[in-house]
Amino acid sequence: MQNLFRIGCGAGFGGDRLDAAIPVVQSLIASGGPSCLMFETLAERTLALAQLARAAGGVGYDQHLMQRLRPILADCLQHGITIVGNFGAADPSGAAQAIAALAQELGARAPRIFVVTGDDLMVSPHRDKVVPILRDSLPPNTAPLSANTYLGAKEIHDALLAGADIVVTGRVADPALALGPAAAHFGWSFDDLDLIAAGTMAGHLLECGGQVTGGYFADPGRKDVLGLATLGFPIVEISEDGSLVVTKPANTGGCVTAATVKEQLLYEIHDPAAYLTPDVVLDLSHVRLDDQGHDRVALYGARGKPRPATLKATVCYDGGFLGEGSISYSGPNAETRARLAADILRDRLANKMAVRTSLVRTQTDLVPLANEDDGLQIAVSPPPFDRTVPSQRDVRLHIAVRSADRMQVEHAMHELGALYTCGPGGGGGVRSSICSRVYTSSALIPRELVQSSCFEWEGAE
Repeated sequence: MQNLFRIGCGAGFGGDRLDAAIPVVQSLIASGGPSCLMFETLAERTLALAQLARAAGGVGYDQHLMQRLRPILADCLQHGITIVGNFGAADPSGAAQAIAALAQELGARAPRIFVVTGDDLMVSPHRDKVVPILRDSLPPNTAPLSANTYLGAKEIHDALLAGADIVVTGRVADPALALGPAAAHFGWSFDDLDLIAAGTMAGHLLECGGQVTGGYFADPGRKDVLGLATLGFPIVEISEDGSLVVTKPANTGGCVTAATVKEQLLYEIHDPAAYLTPDVVLDLSHVRLDDQGHDRVALYGARGKPRPATLKATVCYDGGFLGEGSISYSGPNAETRARLAADILRDRLANKMAVRTSLVRTQTDLVPLANEDDGLQIAVSPPPFDRTVPSQRDVRLHIAVRSADRMQVEHAMHELGALYTCGPGGGGGVRSSICSRVYTSSALIPRELVQSSCFEWEGAE
């Protein structure tokens, strides 16, 4: 029997479904054999916000971490399914502590948790050499708020070989979450570039969760996908020779076809023959696909080239404040009145800040989807496709403003509210919000300036 290693994905981004891992874990248990569950929850913006939250005294790791792990942690520990996730974000040690507490609360055995560090360049031992590189990537007179480099799979690999049940990382390259476990299981050398390329390809197929099983692929009437409300997340079956099969749990929605796999394979790939990662330059130009039916697609032929000399870093800096608001105009001449309101706002705010306005024409008919007695009220507009109802055009004016000065943004939102009585007539339903903005840039850091490592969490760093 072929030696297979299965890796399932429980999340493809920070806002992903919180119950997605449950059927994946059930499938891994039913399949038997060695397996791993990965969570990819860390986009560039997500990490920037986590850094700000931690600096303000809040939680710096994935805010949904407990909700994601609570339904599956005990089962994974009982059946030997390792867990690897970048849900540590800006505070991997804090995430490790929270996971240990959750295991104790669930009455599960105490897991061995390893933490990967070294991605946070703001605390680098080479900070004096790193910061000038970071500043060069930013606008003049701008200082970095945070900077994290994309680490590779080696530390994840080392942690698993040391006996980790759970590996918590901050910023690592997304494919590393699968490459590390595969390399550790099969004993792959990181010098065997084709095998490292195959593990990287597996991670790239898994990293966006339900995209490869039909989620982001779906386009009604053009690319129909059934059962998206119960979308099954992907599982990759990897063989020791680097060949792999993409599949999903039985009795879940979505689909795995050559088309869904091809779309994900090329997703965010600048050059299919040279996809740069910390571990290898992945060449996809020779990859072959075999659609085996029944939600199974096999892939062969990944090739690797030597890894780049530098590591990419995401640098976050202050972007000022964003204000967004809207007001509705209904009835005869509604669009003309809404356009007049936009002109008034532009005149009132001229020369003070950047202002953008837009009009959205919608239906006013609302179709209730939940009973008020349930404590949850949901409505959609326009009505479902199979329902025809008389409608009255409703035009909603949206305004967006930005400034480095919060008081200016507050003033703009106040001007929006003043349209109630300052004209034009018939406006209502004003909603507005203000949030701080964080911009991101990229920098290339020489490898010798990045010191990454892993350690077993034992209650303190």
